Amino acid sequence: MKKRGAAFLFVILVFWPTLASTAQELKPLPLADERYKADILVVVAHPDDEAGATSYLARALDEGKRVAVVFTTRGSNGANSAGEEQAAALGDIREIEARRALATFGIADVWFLSGKDTPSQNVLQSLANWGHGACLEQLVRIVRLTRAEVILTVLPGTFIGEDHGDHQAAGVLATEAFELAGDPTAFPEQLSGPTKRLESFLGNLRPWQPKKIYYSPDADREDIFRGLGPTYSGKDVSRTTHKSYGRMALEGFRTHETQAKSYLDRIAGMDDAQVQKLAESDGWESAQQFVRGKSLVGGSVTGDLFEGITVGAIPFVRPEGSPEPAHPELSLELDGPWSYYADFRRLHGLAHLPHPEPPEIALQGHTTMVIPLWVRNGTGKTQEISLSAALPAGWTLQSGTGKFTVAAKQVAAARIEILLPAVPETETKKAEPQEVSVHAEANGQTVGDVKLRVELRKRALPQ
Repeated sequence: MKKRGAAFLFVILVFWPTLASTAQELKPLPLADERYKADILVVVAHPDDEAGATSYLARALDEGKRVAVVFTTRGSNGANSAGEEQAAALGDIREIEARRALATFGIADVWFLSGKDTPSQNVLQSLANWGHGACLEQLVRIVRLTRAEVILTVLPGTFIGEDHGDHQAAGVLATEAFELAGDPTAFPEQLSGPTKRLESFLGNLRPWQPKKIYYSPDADREDIFRGLGPTYSGKDVSRTTHKSYGRMALEGFRTHETQAKSYLDRIAGMDDAQVQKLAESDGWESAQQFVRGKSLVGGSVTGDLFEGITVGAIPFVRPEGSPEPAHPELSLELDGPWSYYADFRRLHGLAHLPHPEPPEIALQGHTTMVIPLWVRNGTGKTQEISLSAALPAGWTLQSGTGKFTVAAKQVAAARIEILLPAVPETETKKAEPQEVSVHAEANGQTVGDVKLRVELRKRALPQ
């Protein structure tokens, strides 16, 4: 017995260090999934909108950056020049086209929000039709999942240009997500840990504050954006493909047949030299210009998108907006997206973003233009307000002028409706914008004037 006991003691003493280390082995807790970490998160509205940034994205990928893309809609309300499918079926096809387009660059992390393609120029219509809050929640979740360093999106604002309300809304959501993703009180259900093994409600993400946000202008004129952000040449040649970044952007666009089949069929019949010439002449190799929205890590305005960015999280920064300006007791103001964007820039600390003065829009001829207005009465009694409009020759006032009363301490909505003249089909020269003005008087005194520059086009999105 003594020998057996001694032998057992010997075994314990010999193997005790191993047994002890096994019992005390440290297990690392899970961290964020590195597969979805993004240096750049692109937020655009429709499949094919990514083409506005792909020449830069090709460059960024060349430099080793990780890129992810969010589409806020599936583009189900667009045209289909490749087949007969429409509505949700078209959206399914356009999603595939977008994924294939981005795959040509090696971008695999692609998400689609639940927004509905909304053909108008009014960002407020797009936000309403998308379900603003639901889409914002989805985008904040993706920002936290990808831990994006830089957000790249469309400049929110109303400009003469394509001016699609969905494009603007993508920029609005991206700006809001930039500011909310790091806020631990915003969509907190995304941040709470699981309460059961298979959790179906709580996301167990972490707050994440992106470091910079940049905008790509969706406007005809370029002069008001110069010097407000970095510019990248589309003619520079990729070290991996030995093609220009602009040419790579064109190659990626070739999957979007529903939107440009005749154009792409023409390219398919060209040799390499002809395709390169087309890339040069059609603007694919034009410089990519961005506007810096915010940088929480310093750097120069025109410096590289990643100037000042280092590895790791930064503290949440609550946006500092400007107070609402004082209003005269009686005043007239432009309402609609123009008023919204004035408040948007002020409250999000984006007063430096360019915007046209006077406000502007391009509309299709022989349609009705609506000028939405706020009439403010801050006095202690009901006021009589007279509204009149000055129009270009050939434009017809339909309704909205005359005398109105506004109760004391109230802000009332008004609208002027104008029938626009038709643009002759034979007219080839681009028409110069025309100015419309609305004048308000009370007690024989001017209380406000509103101006709007309007360009007439043969084809344009609805107002």
